[in-house]
Amino acid sequence: MASPTNNILTPLPPFKPDLYQRAWQSVPHPTLPLLATAHQKTATVFSLSTLSAHSALTNGHERSVRCTAWKPNLPPHKLCLVTGSFDSTAGLWRWSDGEGKGEEGLEVDVTQRRRREGEEEDSNSSSGDEKEEGDKDWELIIILDGQDSEIKCVSFSPTGQFLATCSRDKSVWIWEDVGARELDDDWETVAVLSEHEGDVKAVAWCPETNRSAGGRRGRYSSDVLASASYDNTVRIWREEAEQEWVCVAVLEGHQGTVWGVQWEPKPKGNRFPRIMTCSADRTVRIWTLKEEEEDEEEQTPQHAWGSLGGIPNTMRRALKEEWECTAVLPTAHTRDIYSATWSPETGMVASTGSDGIIAIYREDEDEVTNGVHATDDEAAAELDGDVHMTNGHTENKPQESRRWKLISTTPNAHGPYEINHITWCKRYDQGCPPERRGIEEMLVTTGDDGIVRPWQISQ
Repeated sequence: MASPTNNILTPLPPFKPDLYQRAWQSVPHPTLPLLATAHQKTATVFSLSTLSAHSALTNGHERSVRCTAWKPNLPPHKLCLVTGSFDSTAGLWRWSDGEGKGEEGLEVDVTQRRRREGEEEDSNSSSGDEKEEGDKDWELIIILDGQDSEIKCVSFSPTGQFLATCSRDKSVWIWEDVGARELDDDWETVAVLSEHEGDVKAVAWCPETNRSAGGRRGRYSSDVLASASYDNTVRIWREEAEQEWVCVAVLEGHQGTVWGVQWEPKPKGNRFPRIMTCSADRTVRIWTLKEEEEDEEEQTPQHAWGSLGGIPNTMRRALKEEWECTAVLPTAHTRDIYSATWSPETGMVASTGSDGIIAIYREDEDEVTNGVHATDDEAAAELDGDVHMTNGHTENKPQESRRWKLISTTPNAHGPYEINHITWCKRYDQGCPPERRGIEEMLVTTGDDGIVRPWQISQ
């Protein structure tokens, strides 16, 4: 196991109230100071300003809520959450303050609510009243059902047009918002993807980047989906023709369940987003799309085939994309890695899992250029191939693995409990300097102990 240089994490006061039951996931709102946490049959929305409960989504599911996702591109005073549950359904919820107060209004609303209900030390007795008030704000609009087993992950495309749900039944469902107007909630199933050979653990949409670029980048719009599975693979899906989704790549290399998948949030320059995966084999891997100088499909006149769906089957293999594992991050974990998160601001990666360790990695792009800069005897010895052990399997790590450094590990981050999820999010709390609020990042971990814990990062 690689040795980190130091520990750069400091625990901040945990979110209140404690949930006292296993919590699965916490997802920050893309623009507002809000965080949604899935636990038991509920999703609790916390304020990132006060680190306390803002509202709760209850009475919508018969079994535990496993995952949540915020619908993007809505006005600040209009919130929409989707919850995925062990009861095999996804629920779409809406919340409105009715006044169009926006982000500042939400912060003021939460602050005033807390003042009315008393001080922090009395939060346990007041939390019931707070949730009761919040319950009135959230309305379950529609139930999306059809999958045969528990839903493990839900994810909106960047435009909000599509929603992906994945399940233990080995399928990925794609739903499309066909409502005539913004708040018309009319969703229909446009694809059922069933090529995985095991439970599908996670889904993630390609971010809306490089859409104006030509070649493969141009074909890869934001409506491209990655799915991770118990079958040790990740599959890449995109729409070949209208409402016809196909698998264009299978990412193989993990020696255990792939628990999580995330696209690179903000790739540098004109580079196409990479993919990060984490697995039961105790590795975090980076995957890169192999792009060619010329593309046969791009050379084919559009009028020769009409729409993409008009291409003969014998030609469709040109639609396949080739991805390669370009980095395996330094070994930091002793058990399954359940979650990994890629910072859109710094490019750092954080991972956690069954061993209760939080590991942080940084990429040094100057470390590998045309050659290798050997900084110590170990690096020099790796010139002939970096050997890595994965569950007893020996493999050569890709050259770009040397770019990634393990810079911090924090053991027992939730005491003896497993940590199910980790995410980067912006700080809005009072401990953050006012000029840095909404800019500075922190990490948030969610565990079996029912605690949602924020962490300050020392640069």
